[in-house]
Amino acid sequence: MKDKYDFSGWATRANLKCSDGRIILKDAFKHNDGQIVPLVWNHGHNDPLNVLGHALLENREEGVYAYGLFNDTEAGRNAKTLVEHGDVTALSIYANQLKQQGPNVLHGAIREVSLVLAGANPGAFIDSIIRHGEESDEEAVIYTGENLSLAHADEDENKEKEDNDKMPDNKEKDQNKEKDTNQEISHAEGKTVKEVFDTLNEEQKTVVYAMIGQALDDANKENNEKEGKEDMKHNVFDQDQNQERENVLSHSDMETIIKDGKRYGSLKESFMAHAADYGIDNIDYLFPDAKNINNQPDFISREMGWVQKVMRAVHHTPFSRIKTIHADITADEARALGYMKGNLKKEEVFTLLKRTTEPQTIYKKQKLDRDDIIDITDFDVVAYIKSEMRIMLDEEIARAILVGDGRLSDSDDKIKEDKIRPIITDSELYTVRTIMDAAKSDDDDVKAKAFIKACIKSRKNYKGSGEPTLFTSEDMVTNCLLLEDNNGRIIYDSVAKLATALRVKEIVAVPVMENLTVNDTVNGNVEVVGVYANLKDYNVGADKGGAIAMFDDFDIDYNQQKYLIETRCSGALVKPFSAVVIHLSLS
Repeated sequence: MKDKYDFSGWATRANLKCSDGRIILKDAFKHNDGQIVPLVWNHGHNDPLNVLGHALLENREEGVYAYGLFNDTEAGRNAKTLVEHGDVTALSIYANQLKQQGPNVLHGAIREVSLVLAGANPGAFIDSIIRHGEESDEEAVIYTGENLSLAHADEDENKEKEDNDKMPDNKEKDQNKEKDTNQEISHAEGKTVKEVFDTLNEEQKTVVYAMIGQALDDANKENNEKEGKEDMKHNVFDQDQNQERENVLSHSDMETIIKDGKRYGSLKESFMAHAADYGIDNIDYLFPDAKNINNQPDFISREMGWVQKVMRAVHHTPFSRIKTIHADITADEARALGYMKGNLKKEEVFTLLKRTTEPQTIYKKQKLDRDDIIDITDFDVVAYIKSEMRIMLDEEIARAILVGDGRLSDSDDKIKEDKIRPIITDSELYTVRTIMDAAKSDDDDVKAKAFIKACIKSRKNYKGSGEPTLFTSEDMVTNCLLLEDNNGRIIYDSVAKLATALRVKEIVAVPVMENLTVNDTVNGNVEVVGVYANLKDYNVGADKGGAIAMFDDFDIDYNQQKYLIETRCSGALVKPFSAVVIHLSLS
């Protein structure tokens, strides 16, 4: 049965000392064994959209183990992706009805299991409720299972006072004793109706308005029936029932508006045009507001498919300082020699080549006002910002590996080309240059044919591992696919056939290579049309602690939450003649 669940893990562990000195004993939540509780995002009790699914609890010797199943909502599918990708790895519980003996927690009731960004057991703070997750200054709202009722604060106080006056002494003592032993907290105590109402989102407020309106209508109808009145459908603020009604639309008025709706193109436009004629001011207030079709804004970005192809294909090492040594045995001095009797035998001579690459820190920083984080309730703005930071960091590293970051050499923000060495401008020992024979032509077919010819003929110079991957612009791929033979038939009807003709494993379109020009040390001012290499021959190194990591901090002076994602790494080709770049001369 547990095979149907999406993940499993420890919701809490027993016999671990928390930061305040308390210890959750074994079987403290034994009665929760086999129960199914809601699976929630970060203990978000105030919004049903935060419910991601449910969790089956299993009490064990070491603590409580949970099997989680996500629901088929957008939030559930998103959370499932985060868990599968390893972005969220911590669970947390929310419990009440705690009983303690000294520092030991003997009993409690688990109400929900949450996915959190960081776990905290040990290191959790247990105070009437258990909340193993990130520490928060927000109050926790504990659902007691009782129906919600609204009452004025002064009425509650008077009622409580009357009940206490009528209560016998021994009963009052028992009740006070029960309050001491039951540590469940109700954070709604001491709040006004307005404060409770303000915690609702707009959708929940709309439901409350509708319920109150329906209750008033029902009460009005009941009073009319009791008093024998047939017509009470007047404005409750009108003091004179015989007063002429104004600012209303008659049946004939509605006919006019509907007919004109065809002329204006919409009923809304027709209403707006006739509003002044019929005494209705600001009629646009009656029309509903536009609604988002997505819970969170979509990113407007360049095509990012190539980024992960680069990041996943490069070779990774757990050290960042890369040194390569090569022996050049291609010179004549390294050749084997013939011997003639009586002559002196000569020693072989070859050259050793060495290169060292040091690391550089690459980062992206963001900040959000805490007020904005609290006020944005439609989606998790923090997770949204963090995902954007990771996307942009990956793109920048992939760009630096392939073509360089494009910033000026004197820029403080430049990723230095001796730290992460761009393939297209690397040393001649590692990157072979080839010039296309189409320098003075503006014809796309001529350029495409010259590009195909240059790729095929330069293949003999490639000495990298296995089959290479070709990186080029979308325009060049399109021009190659549009080539026709003498009979007007398409020569390459798929990208796969084009890749086979070019003797490469795959063709990847890279947006940052569109109209890319560089001042090459060998060929001068050129346009980089394409480059092929097996990225297994490109090494990216990062020491322990230098891998990609996310940090956050809170600035109490400016009430801002700040986020930083960074890595410290190096990158370079490590195999001679392992890349070939195709140039179009501009001189």
